Amino acid sequence: MADAGLFIGWGEVVRNREAEAVETFSSTMEYFGGLQADGTIESVEPVFLEPHGGDLQGFFFLRGEAEKLAALRVDEEFQSTIIRAGLVVDNVGVVGASMGARLERLMGTYTEQIAAFA
Repeated sequence: MADAGLFIGWGEVVRNREAEAVETFSSTMEYFGGLQADGTIESVEPVFLEPHGGDLQGFFFLRGEAEKLAALRVDEEFQSTIIRAGLVVDNVGVVGASMGARLERLMGTYTEQIAAFA
């Protein structure tokens, strides 16, 4: 069961790279679909944000096991995918996320550390 995630966010499309951005989005979705099919990730959710005056235009949220996602982050094909995205959209970023049982453990650790300062 998913205990972690990867938030992969992006900003504005680079001017004159609109067609490449659409192609890159499609190929990235295919790649993530393959990762889901082979069990590397449990799911992927693409999100486009409405205009809001900020830098974040959309993101993918990948769910999976922390160990598998950690290995994915250093995988050559994953890194190439992120680099390619950075050539067609601004502000690409990959951020790890904790959820489920992992989040509960982290909150327990946080609470223990607070008590240590009391």
